[in-house]
Amino acid sequence: MSFDADIAIVGAGMAGASLAAAVAGEASVLLLEAEDQPGYHSTGRSAAFWAESYGGPFVQPLTTASGPFLEARGFLSPRGGLHIADSAGLEALAGLEAEFGERVGFERLDRAALEALLPGLRPAWVAGLLEPSCTDIDVAGLHGFYLAQARRNGAKLATGAEVRSLRRQGRGWSVETGAGRFSAGLLVNAAGAWADRVAAMAGAAPVGLQPYRRTLSQLRVDPPARADLPLVMDALERFYFKPEAGGRLWLSPHDETPCEPCDCAPEELDVAVAIDRLEGAVDWKVERVERSWAGLRSFAPDRRPVYGFDPAVPGFFWCAGQGGFGIQTAPAAARLAAALLLGKTPELDPRPYDPGRFSA
Repeated sequence: MSFDADIAIVGAGMAGASLAAAVAGEASVLLLEAEDQPGYHSTGRSAAFWAESYGGPFVQPLTTASGPFLEARGFLSPRGGLHIADSAGLEALAGLEAEFGERVGFERLDRAALEALLPGLRPAWVAGLLEPSCTDIDVAGLHGFYLAQARRNGAKLATGAEVRSLRRQGRGWSVETGAGRFSAGLLVNAAGAWADRVAAMAGAAPVGLQPYRRTLSQLRVDPPARADLPLVMDALERFYFKPEAGGRLWLSPHDETPCEPCDCAPEELDVAVAIDRLEGAVDWKVERVERSWAGLRSFAPDRRPVYGFDPAVPGFFWCAGQGGFGIQTAPAAARLAAALLLGKTPELDPRPYDPGRFSA
């Protein structure tokens, strides 16, 4: 039986685009994107940093393995990360150091060192860990790179192609979308917050993915944010902030509000909470909120990503559950998923990410 493509990938955000780039050339690929523009949802709303300590012990190997690729191609720029703790956060800071210290390379900072890095830090913040390897990441550039590479290698992109139905067609799949009907031998579920819904259409058991809203705001502050400030993260995950162009600041209350898959918008209360927490950390004055936005971060129940063939539905492949770390792990995750799709041996152990763990 003839198919339109060997592999159809549902979703052209960072996960789908990076995987398409990794497999195109070895297999024919069709990227199906529900929106008119790829990367409209989570990919386009990232806080744009790369931090090896972010995401837990099963995410760190993917982040670390992605670093050389990102650095060699100019997608990373120096920033540094600073984890700070008040008295309530000292235990969390110690736990962070114990879990990642040998892998990441933290530097302990006393109060004097904290003040030098972060002028205006209030007296309650007494300890810190510097994460020198933390960088900014060019999200739009990386996403565009993957889409262009996939296209050069023969992948085809269909936008406005929201999946409406899926059915097995011989040894492959028939996919009915808003842009027409397509067929493929293998179907990849890279639909982000919508991944469980896509799975249900295919007859696969959902893995329990939960989307959470995350809020970001761009502020003008006095004094203006220094360009050389690190990414500052509260050890108890109550906020993080980083400088942006023109003395501005990007600020998040590190919120995780469960919601349905949607084009989410920020809530005024979350913005106010973030500002209150910022003012509890530094003595800067917030002059104006210039804009705010929100994105979805989708997690499996164990907070590990999900990569691999579904244990019950032939030809159905999961590439989902990346939470807020799908961008920083994209190169290694795409290589791992591509190897599994093409029947090769991946460079990293795929077992922690196998979708079969939810049916055991």
